[in-house]
Amino acid sequence: MPIVDPLGGAPIFIAMTVGFTKAERVGMAKTVAINSFLLLIASVLIGAYVLDFFGISIPAVQIAGGIVVCAIAWSLLNRPNSPPALAQEEATPATADDLGQRAFYPLTMPLTVGPGAISVALTLGANPTKGLRPLVETTLGQALGILIIAVSVYFCYRYADRITKRLGPIGTGVVVRLSAFILLCIGVQICWNGLHTLILTTFPSAAS
Repeated sequence: MPIVDPLGGAPIFIAMTVGFTKAERVGMAKTVAINSFLLLIASVLIGAYVLDFFGISIPAVQIAGGIVVCAIAWSLLNRPNSPPALAQEEATPATADDLGQRAFYPLTMPLTVGPGAISVALTLGANPTKGLRPLVETTLGQALGILIIAVSVYFCYRYADRITKRLGPIGTGVVVRLSAFILLCIGVQICWNGLHTLILTTFPSAAS
């Protein structure tokens, strides 16, 4: 939950859906929540096997994902000031394909379920519990936890417009810029975590 941080992602969600109608934003919140659940549960169950098949390490995922997060955060930091997306029912509706594409990238991945959350899910899936009953119990527990996260994402994004209404245009702009800067720092930290692990793996003597 702290890594996904649905409440902290609400201002970013608003900034990325400027020009959407209220109905489109509600539908987008639902789609992002569903995508987040599916992405996290897939990472837990089969993510480690997929990485093994392609010969990709978790640190490589962290570095690549961190770079993407940094790029998106940088674009948000340098975006010109625009009016907040406040219940624009008269805005021109977007196409279903466009909504679906934007719901997955970048709103679901990497802004909501980023490389940090995926890395945690992959790590959990790469260390399965021994025994059938403990394995089933652990899997159900993980699925329940991921479901709670997805529901939190939906409600935080669903009512993100109320946050912007209370903050006003200036307050919303400040929160978006601060959130984008924090997102940039998170991206740099994720990159460093992956790079640090690769360095220690390649040069074990560096650990000392």
